Amino acid sequence: MLLNPFCPLSTAKVLALKATVLLLLTLLIKSRIQIATGSAIGIVLLLLQTLVFLAISGGLVLAAGGAAVYATQRRRTAAA
Repeated sequence: MLLNPFCPLSTAKVLALKATVLLLLTLLIKSRIQIATGSAIGIVLLLLQTLVFLAISGGLVLAAGGAAVYATQRRRTAAA
């Protein structure tokens, strides 16, 4: 069956197919952009989480070191 380009029904089908392809392509590009921005936001949140973890760990190390120094000084004064 040959398509006659002058037939309005065939032209409508071709235009509908082109519109569908354009719509699907637009949705694909949109989803790619959303994935890229989502990945960027995820990476930023991961970096923020890592920095907070390191800051809290450093604070705990400082607190433990300060407690050890305080205990050592207290033992020296008690022994003297």
